[in-house]
Amino acid sequence: MRSAYGDSLVKLGMEYPNIVCVGGDTTDSLKTKKFGEKFPDRLFNVGIAEANLVSVAAGLAIAGKIAFASTYAAFIPGRCLDQIRNAICYPSLNVKIVVSHAGLSVGPDGASHQQIEDISIMRSLPNMRVLVPGDAPSVKKLLEKIVDIHGPFYMRLARPSTEEINTGDSDFDIGKGRIVTDGTDLSIFACGTMVSISQKASEILKKDHGISSRVIDMYSIKPIDTDLIYKCTKETGSLISVEEHSIIGGLGSAISEVTSDICPTFVTKIGIRDMFGESARDEEIDNLLEKYGLSPKEIVRNALELKKREKK
Repeated sequence: MRSAYGDSLVKLGMEYPNIVCVGGDTTDSLKTKKFGEKFPDRLFNVGIAEANLVSVAAGLAIAGKIAFASTYAAFIPGRCLDQIRNAICYPSLNVKIVVSHAGLSVGPDGASHQQIEDISIMRSLPNMRVLVPGDAPSVKKLLEKIVDIHGPFYMRLARPSTEEINTGDSDFDIGKGRIVTDGTDLSIFACGTMVSISQKASEILKKDHGISSRVIDMYSIKPIDTDLIYKCTKETGSLISVEEHSIIGGLGSAISEVTSDICPTFVTKIGIRDMFGESARDEEIDNLLEKYGLSPKEIVRNALELKKREKK
């Protein structure tokens, strides 16, 4: 996803001469260095000063630029919520915040750098829109969309490489979700790295338990696809949400807000349960995700329990 971001930023930079990028000593890791090599006068590295990074991006947006602000998710929004709220969201400036290294899969960096609250924080800000793509093709498509939509966006990327679940022909609209696997007995809403994992769980449910599950890539968390949630509730019954994020305030909470208003049903939230993460070597990331309940096996277990609840 990071490579897709860097490549797309260069491509968009050639089409939009008013695109600029602001980084904070992570331009190599975020792959925005590619943009700087192509357009050296349009990349601004402000160093380890994230509040300043966001403020500089806001100033560039006021000057008429499309400003991309990028670093690790632990630092944005982690170190600069006040600046995001008051300098970007309040005046609804044209700043696109694209962060990487979100969730537990940061691995060796441990709990201090495993950002698991950001979706909750960012979707609560007025005027902010929140996107969590699941693979490289969706990153490219969504960047093409947001560059033409005025106002703040927050796009959340993961550190590790992810399995591609979409193609270059797949369509992505802001405020929509996408059914990647259809089913009739249950709907699984996932975002980011959890989409491919949810697909694997869906295959197990079908093969071993005869349960046909629909998997939705809910890449747009805010605005969220109210119509699709309603459709899935009516067609498949209960819902499961899966996210590499706290269950408090994230994708599952956003879905529950919809169902409580227009289509009451059971919503099982799979995510990090009000706790911090822990360090793990890169080769142990899958084990770490499993420990925190973010594995196909755990999704299957929750799905079976949910179907039992439906019968009571």
